[in-house]
Amino acid sequence: MKETIGNIQKHCFHLQAGGSVNTSTNLVKAERLPNTQTRLEVFYNATFEAVLIHEQGKILDVNPAAETLFGYSTDELIGSPLLDVAAVPSHETIRQRLRSPSDQPFEAIALRKDETTFIAEVSAKSILYQGRLVRAASVRDITERKEAEERVKKSEEKNRALLNAIPDLMFIFSKDGKYLDFKAEKASDLIVPPDEIVGKFLCELMPTDVAQLFMHHIEQAISTRQTQNLEYHLHLNGTKRYWEARLVSLGEEEIVAIVREITQRKQVEEALRVSEEKFKKAFSSSPESITISTVKDGRYIDVNETFLDISGYTREQVIDHNLTELQIWVNPEERLQVIKLLQEHGAVRNQEYEFRKQSGEVVIGLFSAEIINLGGEECLLTVGNDITERKQAEIQQRMTQKRDRLLAETLGRIRSSLNLEQILNTTVEEVRSFLQADRVFIGHADGNGKGKVIVESVDSNYPSILGWVLDDESSLADLRTMFEENCVRMVEDTSKVQVPEAIASYHNDYQVKSVLAVPISVHGQGLLGALIVNQCSSSRRWEPMEIDLLEQLGTQVAIAIQQASLFNQVQALNANLECQVQERTAQLEQKIEEVQELYQLKDIFLHAVSHDLRTPIVGGLLVLQNLLMANRNEQLAISHPQKTIPVPRSILERMIQSSDRQLGLINSLLEVHTSDVRGVLLHREPTQIGSLVQAIVEDFELLCAKNHAILTNQVEGKLPSVNADPLQMRRVFENLLTNALNHNPPGLKMTIKATVENQMMRCTIEDDGVGMTQEMCDRAFELYARGSQARRSTGIGLGLYLCQQIIIAHGGEIGVISSPGDGATFWFTLPLNESFDCGY
Repeated sequence: MKETIGNIQKHCFHLQAGGSVNTSTNLVKAERLPNTQTRLEVFYNATFEAVLIHEQGKILDVNPAAETLFGYSTDELIGSPLLDVAAVPSHETIRQRLRSPSDQPFEAIALRKDETTFIAEVSAKSILYQGRLVRAASVRDITERKEAEERVKKSEEKNRALLNAIPDLMFIFSKDGKYLDFKAEKASDLIVPPDEIVGKFLCELMPTDVAQLFMHHIEQAISTRQTQNLEYHLHLNGTKRYWEARLVSLGEEEIVAIVREITQRKQVEEALRVSEEKFKKAFSSSPESITISTVKDGRYIDVNETFLDISGYTREQVIDHNLTELQIWVNPEERLQVIKLLQEHGAVRNQEYEFRKQSGEVVIGLFSAEIINLGGEECLLTVGNDITERKQAEIQQRMTQKRDRLLAETLGRIRSSLNLEQILNTTVEEVRSFLQADRVFIGHADGNGKGKVIVESVDSNYPSILGWVLDDESSLADLRTMFEENCVRMVEDTSKVQVPEAIASYHNDYQVKSVLAVPISVHGQGLLGALIVNQCSSSRRWEPMEIDLLEQLGTQVAIAIQQASLFNQVQALNANLECQVQERTAQLEQKIEEVQELYQLKDIFLHAVSHDLRTPIVGGLLVLQNLLMANRNEQLAISHPQKTIPVPRSILERMIQSSDRQLGLINSLLEVHTSDVRGVLLHREPTQIGSLVQAIVEDFELLCAKNHAILTNQVEGKLPSVNADPLQMRRVFENLLTNALNHNPPGLKMTIKATVENQMMRCTIEDDGVGMTQEMCDRAFELYARGSQARRSTGIGLGLYLCQQIIIAHGGEIGVISSPGDGATFWFTLPLNESFDCGY
């Protein structure tokens, strides 16, 4: 197989090189030359090859061809070293030949006079020259041949690489269908094992129909010298596989077949065929309108029957016609917007647009579209549903709902409000908005036989009729008669009816083109007025639903007027009673709020007290029970009772501390109760904050040592005095310091500072503890509020609350600045003593 493939490659390379090259050598025929020497000289001078006669590397003679080849004259060459006409890379080869002469041709790089080089083929023989044994060397320029050989070599390598890279099967057949050779990467692609192919005929290995198909195309390839293509399928290992073969003749006797599997392509083609068939069925039978048109000019390529049924066109009227001709889009710019959306997002889904039928009727379509490519051209695939009836039903439903809502709201306002003016103004505003009318007003019939417009809603483009009076007795009588019969006055076009002069003047002065009016009346009380709608822009056909709405509103307005009248009467009779009821109600509401607040405080108080007072009692009880149980065990062990129970000093100290805490809690509760009921009682006097803080710091030394805390006093002694109660202020500092110790782990660092700002003394207590969240800061001074570290505290959340009460009683403010992990800074302000001099 390799030799055969090589022959194919050489055949290809021969064609690429442009065929064979024949070189003719001009021979000089010497006829009847006088002697052999003369004939040799003629041949010597006429040959195309350069001949150099040399002795030990020194040139003795050259022929004319040497002059042409090397560019030197004969005189320049004779006597010069042979190495002068050879390039340096070939010097060693020539020296070797001079040392060991040989008749075998060799290749060297020759050097011309102009210093250009060429590849030379050198053949040398020993001859007698002028009685001496010398060497005659013939030199032929083979540069072009070597370059051609190099090109052929590279072409062979490239083609061989390409050939080996082709994954296709390759077979060589004789013209009678005999397998001569083959190439296959996988044995699973062959119909029989590889060693059973060569020498067999197509009819022996292939199914009859496939073998006949191959033989037909082999004959065609040989006879026409043209490539033949065929497709066939085989069942290999129980699987149906498809193949494509390309047959090329190799002369008159052989055929090369390149075979490629196309099973996957066939499967794709089959899937595509099925898909296209499904699409065609779905396209033609879909209940939705489907069209395909070009994006560029909107030319229709195909439409389905549903589109034709909806639009009213025939297929011939649509196909190959564009949207501009048919004017399908009511607003053509919307199609451009759709194209833009498709280019940006790839698809448009369920958008509503208006389309025009052949009859000119406009329908609303629910529109979806995608851009597809057909034959290299961008096309628009659209799917649409005619939702005109649905939209009309939705509009009708919305109008009905809006009407019902308007009636319900009007009735609700009438029932919930006795403000007649507000009810009437709101009614005309909403009626005009609902009916999209230019003017809506209410005329009221007074007891003097006149009609007057009392409320109005009008478009700004038209004159107001508010306050207009109709005092024409004849016109009023006609209207009264008509309305008392509960008739609706409806005029679609005022220019086509005959009316009294006063009404005609009203139509003309106020640009009334169409009128709808209903009476406002209550059974048994006669006509109260009329609810009137004007259309000023054009004539108008009034719909039954609009007339029904106005009639119902007329009844509601009549009820409102009657209700307002009754209300005015009741209001005049019960003015004093209403005031008393309101006052009593306010008092009761205030009492109820107070009681609710007391209940809330009671619940909070009981919960906090029960929790915080129960803890030390339970602890003491457990200690006593443990002591008693331990004593009993000892009595049993020694078999005689003891009258006394020894108690360790540490337990007694703990019980005393627990009792002190309970007493402190009870005192705090009493203080809170006293401050809430009677307020904080202050005994003000000029107080030096520096001295007060120093005393407190000294008192806290033992407590700080117990908690491994550091308390630093940075309050200057020369600060001005404040007008404060020293005892209460001591309690503030102690509560804030105790709060910091109780709510932080041991090792806390605290700093007390004080400055004067805006005629106020500002004191701060800073610590580097665990800090507080913003929510904890906001609730820190609430009654019974406890922080997230409450498990370290035995209080019930009264300390900070008392601090706030004391500071507020002094006329100052208190707060806290903190964040988790950054410690906390409690601050408060106190007014300076009135005798304070800024020059301290």
